[in-house]
Formats: sequence, C-alpha cells, structure tokens
Amino acid sequence: MIFAISVVPLLYLTGMGVDYSSAALREAQMNAIADAASLAAVTPAMMLQTDSASITQAQNAFNSQASAVSGVTYNSANLSVTVADTVTTRTVTVTYTAASQNFFPNVLGQTTIALKGTSQAIGAVAPNINFYLLLDNSPSMAIAATQAGINTMVSNTSTQGGCAFACHESHPSTDNLGNPSGEDNYQLARNLGVTLRIDNLVTAVENLTTTAQTTETENNAHYQMAVYTFNTTFNTVGAMTNSMSTVSSDASGITVEEVYSNNYLTSSNDNNDEDTNYDAAMSGINAIMPNPGNGTNVSGDTPQEVLFIVTDGVEDEDVSGSRQQSLMSTTECTTIKNRGIRIAVLYTTYYPLPTNSWYETYIASFQPNIGTQLQSCASPGLYYEVSTGGDISAALSALFQAAVATAHLSE
Repeated sequence: MIFAISVVPLLYLTGMGVDYSSAALREAQMNAIADAASLAAVTPAMMLQTDSASITQAQNAFNSQASAVSGVTYNSANLSVTVADTVTTRTVTVTYTAASQNFFPNVLGQTTIALKGTSQAIGAVAPNINFYLLLDNSPSMAIAATQAGINTMVSNTSTQGGCAFACHESHPSTDNLGNPSGEDNYQLARNLGVTLRIDNLVTAVENLTTTAQTTETENNAHYQMAVYTFNTTFNTVGAMTNSMSTVSSDASGITVEEVYSNNYLTSSNDNNDEDTNYDAAMSGINAIMPNPGNGTNVSGDTPQEVLFIVTDGVEDEDVSGSRQQSLMSTTECTTIKNRGIRIAVLYTTYYPLPTNSWYETYIASFQPNIGTQLQSCASPGLYYEVSTGGDISAALSALFQAAVATAHLSE
C-alpha cells in the first residue's frame, strides 16, 4: 500500500524532471541560434547593407535553424528583429518565443513549456586610418638576414676580425678593410649574394602595400600611408598618399645609410659612428602626425593615426656631447600615445655578435632588454618580434592586421 501511494509523486517528479530538463536544453539550443542570427546581421559585409537587409539576414538565419530543432514548436511570427544605428555602430536585437513539447503532458497538466530568449550583437564600421611607417635604416640594419649570411660575412672578413655588418662606406680605402677588390662590406655582401636585413625590410614594406589594399577593400575603409627612415637624422621617403603602388615604389629605393668611413659620417665630420638618433626620429614624426579623428566618413571627421616603427632597438647618438649607446627611450612614445595615436612596433632582433668586440663592449650588457623596452613603447597588442632568419614580411603583415583589428570607433 505504501509503495502504491509513493508511485504517484515519483511519477510526477520524474515526468516533471524530464520535461523541464528537455525544455532547458531546447531553450539553450534556441538561444545559440539567436546568437548566431544576431552576429550574422553585423558582419563586415552586412555593415555595408541597409537596416532592412540586416533584419532579413537575421530572420533567415534564425528561421532556417529554429525550424529544425526537434521537440520545439516555433512560428516565425514569434520572431522579432530590431536594428538601432548610430553614426559608427549598428545594434541588432533578436527576440523569439517558442514552445517545448512535453513527454508527459498529463503529469504536468500541459502539453508544452514556453521558451523565450534574446540576443544582441553590435557591429562597428571599419575606420579610416593613416599609417606612418618609421623605418630604421641605420648601419646596424646592414647585418645579414640569416645566421648563414652572418657566418658568410664573418668568414670573409677575417682581416677585420670577422665583421657581420655590411657597413656602407663611400671611402672604404680609408679603413684598409682588406676586402678582395677594396670594396666596402656592403658591396662585399652583394658580391657574396648575402641578403641583408634592410633588404628584407624593403620587401616587407612592398608586400605590406598589397595587404593594405586588399584589407581596405574588404573593410570598405580608406587607408593612406607615408614612409620615413631614420639614422643620424629623420628623413621623409614618401609623403602621405592613398596610392599603395606609390608607397611600394617609394620604399623600393630605401637602403642602409652610407657613411664616409669608420667613425666618419662625412670626410670632415667625425661623429664617432653615432648613427641611430631616436630622439630626432620620434620628435620628427610626432611633429608631422596630426591629432587623430574617429575615422568615420562624417563631414569634418579625420582618419585615425597609427605609427609603425621597425627597428633593432639600439640607440646610438650624441647626448650632451657624449656618445650614448643604449636602449631606446620611451618618453616620446608616451607623448605620442597620449595624443590618441597608436604605436605598432616590429622588433628585428638585435642578434648577439660575440665575434665583434664593439658589440661585446657596448651592447651585450643590455641586449636582452631591447625587446622589453620596445614592447613598452608599443600600444597594447601591437608589438611583434622577428628573429634573424625570420620572415619580416609575414611579421609586418601580421602587425598591420592586428592594428586594423584592434581599431575601434567612438561615438
């Protein structure tokens, strides 16, 4: 008798548990479909369409999947899709109601359990951006691009004690380098078929213009670029332009800085090889870049600004009458970032050169900290390091995509 009495509530609890568990699972499935539908309405492609097109996209995405959920009764009339636009964003809200069919309708006294859910997605219009490429073409960028190339240079400069740098000199005879035809190390590298890091940098910039043009089209945004180099001075290679072919052409002529001879910038200027002036470079580029806008197409608005720095990170300049070989100062980086300009840094690793006495004396002590210092100069998420032998083109392209992906619009 006791068992008979207990069967009734047990059946009730079991039936209720099964039906409510099934309803919860089905509602989770429907909510996932709503999430997918709202996101489908704010893709980059849909952001170029009208509000009604976004609504239709969300409706079609939801209806095609919701009708296939087993055990759910759904009517498309019970779907609501709304769109709210600002100048820079689109918010799509998907709301639905449906019903989960019960396995034990007599137990609960009802044939269905109500389901409902809401999903909201926000998409932003890709901003217009001006890119400033600040490229290190100081003598240290004349190191071979691979370890094999470094080894080749060292083995072919034994009279110099084994020099991995392809220094570019207009009067190498002054230094008695001992090269086969009296040429400088830059020409020696060319004769030996050694690819230098500056060569890879030029190729990387040329390839970047293709990436930028493709991305610009995909995002329906407007990108412009300007190219600058720095060594003893800050130099303009190509002014700001929306022609990526012009940027590529400008970059193709970049080579490592040519000096007169060791220690001499010119025949009459003994600058003690102080050939990497970050202070001049950073203050020069800061003076050129205007305050950034939001990057919208609204009348009167201006593009966002992004500074790209490609360097090996070692400062070598005159400071108060003395040669300073040190980490790059980040003071100007902070000044630029405080203006709302983002900084992307590609660090071409300053490779240890134990066969070079100058490196061992002046650089080795802080070489492990170069990357950390450059990363502190960069904006969050916009730092990349490429080691000797690494693909500078791929690294620069990845950094560009990161800069575009992390761009945002403010209302």
